[in-house]
Amino acid sequence: MGSIKIAQKGLLLAIGAGLAAVGLELFLVPNKIIDGGIVGISIMLSHLLGIKLGILIFLLNLPFFYIGYKQIGKTFALSTFFAVGLLSVGTAFLHSVDAVTDDPLLATVFGGIILGMGVGMVIRYGGSLDGTEILAILFNKRLPFSVGQIVMFFNIFILGSAGFVFGWERAMYSLMAYFIAYKMIDIVIEGLDETKSVWIISDRAKEIGEALLYRLGRGVTYLSGEGAYTGDEKKVIFCVVTRLEEAKLKMIVQEMDPQAFLAVSNIHDVNGGRFKKKDIH
Repeated sequence: MGSIKIAQKGLLLAIGAGLAAVGLELFLVPNKIIDGGIVGISIMLSHLLGIKLGILIFLLNLPFFYIGYKQIGKTFALSTFFAVGLLSVGTAFLHSVDAVTDDPLLATVFGGIILGMGVGMVIRYGGSLDGTEILAILFNKRLPFSVGQIVMFFNIFILGSAGFVFGWERAMYSLMAYFIAYKMIDIVIEGLDETKSVWIISDRAKEIGEALLYRLGRGVTYLSGEGAYTGDEKKVIFCVVTRLEEAKLKMIVQEMDPQAFLAVSNIHDVNGGRFKKKDIH
């Protein structure tokens, strides 16, 4: 069973790297539009030095394989090495293929979408196609900034540099492509059907819990709490629902107890228990 899972993971990493290569070589690179991170640096250096993009992507990522191994783990480093290697081969193979479009706006939109799907798949299944995030994790331990802030700083610098290499119009297209790819990465990792965690505090917790169980079809968990101001014991309901069920849940709570405290937040993933995303009533 373990070998089957490894094979499935390898296949999905390969598909992700292949999509990223298509987004780059058939849309973005021929139109002088770059991505952020090491890939963006590689595209600019390839243009300036005449070195093949695939070679630069692999060589510039080499130090990050070691950093990733030390900071995150062996599995991550091997998955990243595998995905980056396939991306390098894919870009080399597709370099001689004609671009799908020479319209920069179409290239930006569709290139960003395809690239984001590929990068998102690689991240979802345990790897990375870019060393910037690994470098940000390293800097995060020494600087008072989050990993996301450090990545954003790197990419603003890299995308800004595209203005000097390809012109400011292409730099603006590059910024659009980066934003589109970033949003697609989120969609691939988190899914279109967002999952919500719900916390409800009410004096009618039992009735609300039963209503959610029978009317919404969702299991609930009762927790014991205590009001800090009054010292009164409170029953807290915890429940997980899909985005499509959120409105119905709020309606049920409002009907049962208009004064109930209700908190809803996004969660990236949920496994186990009785929760199934497809069970939408």
